[in-house]
Amino acid sequence: MGDRSQFEGLIQPLLDSMYRTALRMIKNPDDAEDLVQETCLKAYRYFDRFEDGSNLKAWIFKILTNLFINRYRKKAKEPTPVEYDEAEDYYLYSEMLKTGAVSEHHGPEKDLFDRMLGSDVSEAIDALPDDFRIVVVMAFIEGLSYEEISDALDVPMGTVKSRLHRGRKMLQTSLYQYARKAGVIPPS
Repeated sequence: MGDRSQFEGLIQPLLDSMYRTALRMIKNPDDAEDLVQETCLKAYRYFDRFEDGSNLKAWIFKILTNLFINRYRKKAKEPTPVEYDEAEDYYLYSEMLKTGAVSEHHGPEKDLFDRMLGSDVSEAIDALPDDFRIVVVMAFIEGLSYEEISDALDVPMGTVKSRLHRGRKMLQTSLYQYARKAGVIPPS
């Protein structure tokens, strides 16, 4: 069980990551701070139930995500259905490979996010529907594993993989024109 006297030292390194994720979920800095504060309070309250040796980051992100779902998503009576283009898997990446803009030796997400930083990318991520945005942020920005995301969201790992796949496809579609404009993909 977690020792509350250790709580502050263990939680401190996770605060920036928690805030970034909360901000991506909520899109409002004040509400994101409130969500992080509420997460810390709940984690502290139940820290005696945390098992030593367990993954603290996954445990904290599960609390954060559950609070987000309970506090913000329950406001909507029904989730909005999501339609996404049937774009070829890794369409943007394959176009970038053809032009030599990226290397085959790195993953498509690493190459893409390393090359395309800016407000357009942030806006594309923010425009993703909640279910997909949360998984994309946790995987690509915060570096959580599929298992950690699955634990945090309390969904099967297959759901995490599916949402990540669909989120990638939606991002590729929305970022293709930005990549051309930014010169990442040369004009035809």
